[in-house]
Amino acid sequence: MHFASNIKFLRERKGLSQEVLSSDLSLTRAKIAAYEINHTKNPSLKDLNALSEYFSISVDALLKVELAKISDYRLRLLEEGKHTGADLRVVVTTVTPNNEENIEFVPLKAQAGYLTGYADPDFISKLPTFDLPQLPKGKKYRMFPIQGDSMLPIPDGAAVIGEYIEDWLNIKDGQLCIVVTKTEGIVFKEVNNKIKEGRILVLRSLNSIYSPYTVSVEDIIELWRYKCFISESIPDNGECSVRKLYEEIMGMKMELKTILKKVSA
Repeated sequence: MHFASNIKFLRERKGLSQEVLSSDLSLTRAKIAAYEINHTKNPSLKDLNALSEYFSISVDALLKVELAKISDYRLRLLEEGKHTGADLRVVVTTVTPNNEENIEFVPLKAQAGYLTGYADPDFISKLPTFDLPQLPKGKKYRMFPIQGDSMLPIPDGAAVIGEYIEDWLNIKDGQLCIVVTKTEGIVFKEVNNKIKEGRILVLRSLNSIYSPYTVSVEDIIELWRYKCFISESIPDNGECSVRKLYEEIMGMKMELKTILKKVSA
């Protein structure tokens, strides 16, 4: 239960003193102080409803969600009534001095630790951060490097930036996502959404030599919708592959002619 810390957090977020809050709600300052230091274990339903309406936060969220640890964007969703608290997936985040979302970078060496530290504010706070001004504001982004050739033409070593997905049911088939799972770790794949039918996602590689596979909802920790990638390599657009194959064939023909000349001599 996070009622005590939430009341203090919301009051300070609005820049209110205990006196002003108690006056606005027709409560005593002593009662507000008692709530904030958790001396009142069972606040009255009347007070809960009054605080809920005053801060535009559901009673469920006031009691169950540690509001100080969610981003300003997710807090605004709660205030707008788009989440009750029970259905809110909370992502630990870091912000700038202006309370704007950072983009955290999860390097390869930190990815194993991320599987257990993704909800640990201390772990997340130690990740490198940066900003990309061209990305829309009011969203949560994170960057993960990828390895291998399974997502060609996105090259090996590229750093993929994803937007945090709260509602997994709305993922469209064919969407590229960073999928954080308990068993497979962090993978970047094309997703087919079968959550409603079988509580699974079907993951496919862009490189067709790799077979698709499924992951259960229970195995998924986080989902991040692909936004862009950063790479020092130029992606192979297919035309380059054809040209390379042509050059290899022509080279083989030249070698064959040389061999035939030597045999006939």
